[in-house]
Amino acid sequence: MNEPATTTHPHVIQPVYQKLALIVLGLVAFVYGLAQAQPIVVPLLFALLLALLLNPLVNFLTRHGLNRVVAIALAVLLAMCCAAGLSYFILTQAAHFSASLPGLEEKVGALGGKLQAWVLAHTDMGTKTVDDALATAKKESMTRGGALVGGALITMGSVFAFAFLLPVFTFLFLLYKRLLLTFIDQLFSPTQLGAVHHMLQGAKGVAQSYLIGLILQAGIVTVLNFVGLLIIGVPYALLLAVIAAVLNLIPYIGMIIATVLPMVIALATMEPSAALWVLALYSAVQFIDNNFIVPNVVASRVELNALVSIIVVMIGGALWGIPGMFLAIPLTAVLKVAFDHVPGLKPFGYVLGSDDGTPRKPSLHARWFGKKKG
Repeated sequence: MNEPATTTHPHVIQPVYQKLALIVLGLVAFVYGLAQAQPIVVPLLFALLLALLLNPLVNFLTRHGLNRVVAIALAVLLAMCCAAGLSYFILTQAAHFSASLPGLEEKVGALGGKLQAWVLAHTDMGTKTVDDALATAKKESMTRGGALVGGALITMGSVFAFAFLLPVFTFLFLLYKRLLLTFIDQLFSPTQLGAVHHMLQGAKGVAQSYLIGLILQAGIVTVLNFVGLLIIGVPYALLLAVIAAVLNLIPYIGMIIATVLPMVIALATMEPSAALWVLALYSAVQFIDNNFIVPNVVASRVELNALVSIIVVMIGGALWGIPGMFLAIPLTAVLKVAFDHVPGLKPFGYVLGSDDGTPRKPSLHARWFGKKKG
């Protein structure tokens, strides 16, 4: 509560530019802190989302007489077994893929030779210029090899650390759920608890429905891509379909990246028309996903507009890489729920949504009861 102004303590009115400067500095410091705290913050956020996803299962087990600690342990163990099974499948498929890499490299090299011949035939570039460009590309790839190996080792270490921290954090979030909720209750006055509980329920519902919908969406997209690649005859159809489904979880950007790999493999192992069929397949699956699967399966109660989705995915990638891209959409959806429940932040919640501001006609229910009431 603001104290009344007195002669000894007068109110100081800050200029607008001073407030704006403080806000910008605060945001810069906050973003810098998030970037530096990635090894701790990212596992915590993934564990929090996983805990929200497993919470209904834990409640189901406890309602049927199982000890809460045992129920939490079983739920976390089931989730880790599913993740381990998916990882094992991807690694084994990747091993088969890597075993055929030498032959694939030869075919890609032959494809590069055809491309070189086409460039020489249709442009003014000389043979020496093209050969120099290829030699430079090979040299750069060799010099970057050591850096890539070192980066891979660091990534593997991070994966193992993440695989250890994720189940531990998830277990502890579920175990101390009541403690955390009581802590939140104590932060607010009794008159504010109703709005706070409503906001928390809304955020939990959004996160749960979004995550469950993403799992179903990934399964459907995998089946569609797998069947299509099998019909076209592209090798490693199942691995490519799973990769596409995982990358599809990154909105607007992941599917573009996932389309390139099967097109390159189709170009290297089949006729050029096969790459066009792959492009047509992935475009059709993306159309079905955007217009039918996402609205009817994902069914998130918070709809983010495309502009905000792309921006937050780019920010998440700049902050935390690929994990940040996965976290960007659900975290922004939860933030929108919080903004919608805080009067001073409702404009921010509105601008995150999918409403374009076009005036809409009142519904039939509103028009009918409006006339009746009049």
